[in-house]
Amino acid sequence: MKTLKKIVAHFSLAGLVASAALLGCGEKQQDTAVPESRPQQQTPSAKQKAVVYQVFTRLYGNTNTTNKAWGSLEENGVGKFADFTDTALADIKSLGTTHLWLTGVPHHALVRDYTAYGISNDDPDVVKGRAGSPYAVKDYYNVNPDLALDPNKRLEEFDQLLQRAHKHDLKVIIDIVPNHVARNYQSISKPSNAMDFGATDDTSVTYARNNDFYYVVGEAFQVPLATDGYKPLNGEAHPLSDGKFNETPAKWTGNGSRLAQPDINDWYETVKVNYGVKPDGSEDFPALPEHLRNTPWTLHARFWQDKDVPKSWRKFRDISQFWLARGVDGFRYDMAEMVPVAFWSYLNSSIKQTNPNAFILAEVYNPKEYRNYIQLGLMDYLYDKVELYDTLKWIIQGKANTDDLVAIQDGMADIEHHMLHFLENHDEQRIASPDFAGDPELAKPAMVISATISTSPTMLYFGQEVGEPGAEDAGFGKATRTSIFDYIGVPHHQRWMNNGAFDGGQSSAEEKALRAWYSKLLNLTLSQPAFTGKYAQTHRYSRAHSENYPEKLFSFARWNDQQTILVVSNFANTPAKDVQISIAPDIVAQWQLKDGDYTASDLLSDNHWVIQVDGGSATAKLDLTAVGSAILHIETH
Repeated sequence: MKTLKKIVAHFSLAGLVASAALLGCGEKQQDTAVPESRPQQQTPSAKQKAVVYQVFTRLYGNTNTTNKAWGSLEENGVGKFADFTDTALADIKSLGTTHLWLTGVPHHALVRDYTAYGISNDDPDVVKGRAGSPYAVKDYYNVNPDLALDPNKRLEEFDQLLQRAHKHDLKVIIDIVPNHVARNYQSISKPSNAMDFGATDDTSVTYARNNDFYYVVGEAFQVPLATDGYKPLNGEAHPLSDGKFNETPAKWTGNGSRLAQPDINDWYETVKVNYGVKPDGSEDFPALPEHLRNTPWTLHARFWQDKDVPKSWRKFRDISQFWLARGVDGFRYDMAEMVPVAFWSYLNSSIKQTNPNAFILAEVYNPKEYRNYIQLGLMDYLYDKVELYDTLKWIIQGKANTDDLVAIQDGMADIEHHMLHFLENHDEQRIASPDFAGDPELAKPAMVISATISTSPTMLYFGQEVGEPGAEDAGFGKATRTSIFDYIGVPHHQRWMNNGAFDGGQSSAEEKALRAWYSKLLNLTLSQPAFTGKYAQTHRYSRAHSENYPEKLFSFARWNDQQTILVVSNFANTPAKDVQISIAPDIVAQWQLKDGDYTASDLLSDNHWVIQVDGGSATAKLDLTAVGSAILHIETH
């Protein structure tokens, strides 16, 4: 969940986002001892690569092609858990996928009548779109009823999907959104000993340490004033769509707005969770000691086991344990930097105590805070959006130079394994959309770099592998991004899906070829041992020493004791002929190459090239197609 407005709002919260400061006092948590026998290393290992395949769950299996703007579920269709058949999961696995991120699983607010199943109706005045935002969670102890064939058995159907995924050797991660919940949060599925968020809050005060929310004392919530002609459900009549929502006193909005009537651009469908951060920005919870930086999760768990913490902390701990007990293999945290780092140490050490191999991914956009969230907050992975993704996108668009990549990777050297790489996700524009590249082929060099430059995981968003452009006017969600708010189809993906055959039976030749390319690349990242080894850029040395190293080229080397690889990518939309990559003597020495010629086989094609070593330096000579790349396996033995 991320937009420019969201980020601007976040960084203006003047202390509510307590991401680095770690002071305060607190309340008691569980007294479970941390076993001494637990593994004493952080997980996952830096010797592993991973491929995360993100699907927007309600869209993935939808075969309906109506695509009416603001269409209902009946008009536009919806995907189900049951659509993740063995055939579908085998197809996902064939892309090299190790982890399946099911986006939009927890029950969130939506405009559809499920009162027959004991679920209260949601008010369109505080729901974005008709299908609702997956980041306005209404009940953390159940799943979206839209996703079930029988809403009465929706959790059972999710459990069955988990079992099928595990059978295909796929780990499953789902979203947790600790910063905010739906404005109408009401869990009908919570355990008997659990309390709803806000159920015991003292609403006579703006802040109390054990309140779950912040309050605008003495004022009732008012629905934001619409602009640009916006009307809930596009003006369609609905019994609850009256410009009113009963909430007295008003709660602070998810992005930190303290107004009883938030702006239409605020996250007005959500309310901000209180983690013991006072309105002035000071903290009201135990300080996380600096000496715990870069220490195993076991030491963090031991630190927290006798500490008092705010009630909201314990509630999210219990939520995560509920899903772990069902077999979920990890979590992706929405807007994690709007929650204190100390809380993440508490939550993540609790998760690791239950499953040391849990996969923990966080959405964080402030590079200055990356190391705090990794080294103190125990995040396995963070989005590498602000630096690598943005720069690769700008290079594709002609707004940046490949030289810029050198400093980015050098600056990430100490945390490179923890920075998840992607070119698409549900928040970002589709590559094939006119506002990004307009052609999925143009992103191929960026994808090669993104997937191979480090030991970090690579993420693929469903439909990316067949060039989905996100061209539909879905209603609340607009073109260039596949809508996360509406019932809609995903045409390129639907053609590959071919009514559940997942064989590309309706796909164009270009779509099939693109998917085959993605599959080959991502499987290579897992199968080639050099990609878990060392890295050195050959770009600057080639700029200075090569007779032909085109402006839009980027190159680097990856190697270990088993294998040596040279990666070269051409961002130009024209072929690069007689390219020369110069490799510095210190790298050649590490490869232990003597003077002579060595064969270099391109793992992306059937081409073979020659690496010449002379006087301790090396030169690779090759041709590259327009927006083409080579992954050269240098046969050194």
